[in-house]
Amino acid sequence: MRTPLCDLLGIEVPIIQAPMGGVAGPELAAAVSNAGGLGTLPLSWASPAEVTEAVEQTRALTQKPFATNFLFNSPQEDRVEAALAAGVPVVSLAWGDPAALIPRVRDAGARVLASVGTAAEARQAAEAGADAIVAQGWEAGGHVWGTVATMALVPAVVDAVGPVPVVAAGGISDGRGLAAALALGAAGAWLGTRFLAAEESSAHPDYRTRLFAASGEETYYGLLFDVGWPDAPHRALRNSTVEEWERAGSSGPGQRPGEGEPVATRANGAPIPRYASSTPAAGMEGNIEAMSMWAGQGVGLVTRTQPAADIVAELVADAERVLRELGAVAR
Repeated sequence: MRTPLCDLLGIEVPIIQAPMGGVAGPELAAAVSNAGGLGTLPLSWASPAEVTEAVEQTRALTQKPFATNFLFNSPQEDRVEAALAAGVPVVSLAWGDPAALIPRVRDAGARVLASVGTAAEARQAAEAGADAIVAQGWEAGGHVWGTVATMALVPAVVDAVGPVPVVAAGGISDGRGLAAALALGAAGAWLGTRFLAAEESSAHPDYRTRLFAASGEETYYGLLFDVGWPDAPHRALRNSTVEEWERAGSSGPGQRPGEGEPVATRANGAPIPRYASSTPAAGMEGNIEAMSMWAGQGVGLVTRTQPAADIVAELVADAERVLRELGAVAR
């Protein structure tokens, strides 16, 4: 299965692992890339030295292309420079206008993926020189930039930026979703929730258990998990923190139940307060259920742990089957 996205990025199949901060490291990114897709390192909070180290560690595990992701919730120039100096081949930019950094990335010989939530943003990013556009629908897990659903957003973005390749993101968890993205005109799919279940992900075991038991209607969308990243809409599994907050009247910051109390600790012993924007990762201890368990509305299709390579292969095989069946129906 090859599309223009594969040719652009030097990958074998049109699948990109989303940058899942806190649980996606070199092992996962390299595994996805070695399987033919594009693995991604989330490095928005790393120091430049840590960016260099992560890129080098990933390169030691794969000779295939992979990406680094940076969010414009804070200045990213130094981190992007570190990634480029380390030789990263693809830079993913999101959560703001990427125009100022696109020329620097392209001058270094790397490709640019720009994430958007509207067709207008997509057009601006393409005009600024982005090599491909990631159209993130409202169904996505984690932090969600836009408010338009994937089914409506993707064809609008395709129409706005063609022939620039478009990657569909949000609610895609299996091969049927990949096939649907291609039918909408996208050149590939971006998946996060499905790769949380990869063996190479460092998601906490309790987090995985909740993912496998959840359905799409059991996600919460809003601004609740804001400690460390305020005013950033997100989607996560409904849990005791969400339910207690709702029972107390859904009040704003400073008046929420249990605000400031630690619910868990990091591997180094640092406390994680209730309402923190913090992905539950292996090594954390405490009431993991009460943390921000990011998940998209496609979570009901994620039911088991698998090696990342098996996830990629299954996505492709199922998408190809669906497309063949649709072709037969059309005839």
